[in-house]
Amino acid sequence: MFVVVAGGGRVGAQLASSLLDQGHRVRIVEDRRHVLAHLHHELPTEVIFEGSVTDPGLLDHVELGRADVAAACTADDADNLAFCFLARTRYQVPKTIARINNPRTAWLFDDTFHVDISLNQAEFMAGIIAEEMSLGDMMTLLKLRRGRFMLVEEIIPAGANVIGTAIKDLNLPDECVIAGIIRQGKMVVPRGITTMEAGDEVLAVTDRAGAEALARVLGADAHDVNAG
Repeated sequence: MFVVVAGGGRVGAQLASSLLDQGHRVRIVEDRRHVLAHLHHELPTEVIFEGSVTDPGLLDHVELGRADVAAACTADDADNLAFCFLARTRYQVPKTIARINNPRTAWLFDDTFHVDISLNQAEFMAGIIAEEMSLGDMMTLLKLRRGRFMLVEEIIPAGANVIGTAIKDLNLPDECVIAGIIRQGKMVVPRGITTMEAGDEVLAVTDRAGAEALARVLGADAHDVNAG
């Protein structure tokens, strides 16, 4: 994969370094002299290009048109938007990702400026806090389809009222599918008649509402679990 990173600050430098460690081809663009000095200590010289992230001449030079991903990581939201806009409209880069510095400008990071994925740190942290509060001990293992679906894990504690209840009687929404149960270190293929046991690690593929329903069911009273 070939990635062009706009901005050589801490975020951009760490992103470039991580991608290089994974074997990807990377080029990073930065125009601040003091930042460039640090970059040359952290990254191979051949991946660093000096100049403005909105200069078409420089973007031609870094071969942005050959990139699979354009990642806008500068500290200036206007530059990040302009870089994504150029990446798509002038260079037809298939995927653009942009960092949001000021939450007040987050509404601009959409299809208008050809931003495919925007990273709003404040919103991201708020989402994690809300998710942790609503899902209790449930752990999110993987996000799918840009966060629309997720793979979650819930361990059933000893004494839980759900113990002995069959999967078919859990009354879970259609969007919540129990994909597997790890029981005493072995994978159990879940079936409708499979019953919950203490210590089971329940793995489910679900959307947000389904995850909340699963958390409620696994922590509910037996009467609630079996209620129709």
